[in-house]
Amino acid sequence: MKLLDKYIFKRFLTTFVFVVGLLVLIIVTIDFTEKNEKFVRNGVEGDLIFDYYLSFIPWIANLIAPITIFIASVLVTSTMAAKTEIVAILAGGVSFRRMMLPFFAASVLISAGTFYANGWWIPNSNKFRIQFEIEYLKKPFYFNERDIHFKVGEDLYLYLQRYNNKSNTGYKATLEKIENHQMKEKLTAKKMVWVDSIGKWRFKDFHRREVTSFGEKYCTGKELDSLLNLNPEDFKNKYQLQEAMNLDELGEYVALLKDRGADDIAIYQNEIYIRYMTPFTAVILTLMGVAVAAEKNTRGGTGFKIALGFVIAFVFIIMFVLVKAIAEAGTMNPLLAIWIPNIVGTIVTFLLYKAVPK
Repeated sequence: MKLLDKYIFKRFLTTFVFVVGLLVLIIVTIDFTEKNEKFVRNGVEGDLIFDYYLSFIPWIANLIAPITIFIASVLVTSTMAAKTEIVAILAGGVSFRRMMLPFFAASVLISAGTFYANGWWIPNSNKFRIQFEIEYLKKPFYFNERDIHFKVGEDLYLYLQRYNNKSNTGYKATLEKIENHQMKEKLTAKKMVWVDSIGKWRFKDFHRREVTSFGEKYCTGKELDSLLNLNPEDFKNKYQLQEAMNLDELGEYVALLKDRGADDIAIYQNEIYIRYMTPFTAVILTLMGVAVAAEKNTRGGTGFKIALGFVIAFVFIIMFVLVKAIAEAGTMNPLLAIWIPNIVGTIVTFLLYKAVPK
């Protein structure tokens, strides 16, 4: 690594850390101000609040990392341009492409760190953060979905008219066993209750019909215990559940949802796509920031470049929110939709690079 590379690399990383630290400090201050009343009302102890923000800070820092890396690249490059350092570098025989290399290397380093953090470390700390918010900041959760369907076994399908998550009770339950598109067994009950001591569901006031080669068997009873691939955790509050899962857990959960035929798979599948997409976003935005701020004689000076950088960052955020909604709605291939901001960003970066005087 040459002296110039070390200079840009170090300056870019320190600026990135400074920008992240500054924005996190502002966000935490605003967040605490907004939530302090709820902390007092719910009697939250100080050490719990401290632990909450210990898990909140890495999450918010990682969330804003792609944008802060863009702002940092604009700040560093515009300052170098204002001091005529870029002109001197180019006059010294270093190509503009070569000058971008330390920016690229630093962005790859940051991206690798954020990918690991977002993939495994932060989801583990999010488990406490999200549970804290559910317990102290959110309203009590009531499972209010109706006409619920689950695949609870290889050939078993469960229907519930409604479910009470406080008493762990499902009402008007129907359990069907279907083989080769034919119903082999059907169990209906007024309700099914989770029995924690044995880890099973107890069907109450049930009617059971079994189809055999000799005809049908029919019986009734007061109680019947059954082990199903379902437990009360499946009916709990799913507030930001995807953010509390690492990549391994997300993959397993998506496979489970697919096996059950659930209709909310897109949320968790898209989260996997986003976590793999975000590191590339950081690299693209870094190079875009360099291309935006490299020209010295821009009307408005450094302030204009910084303002332009914030505008581009805002547009990028809006685009990401829109394509995420499109991906979850299923109106477009989710993987393609999630990658649209990166594709557009790559094209814009290339056009800006071509337009920079070299």
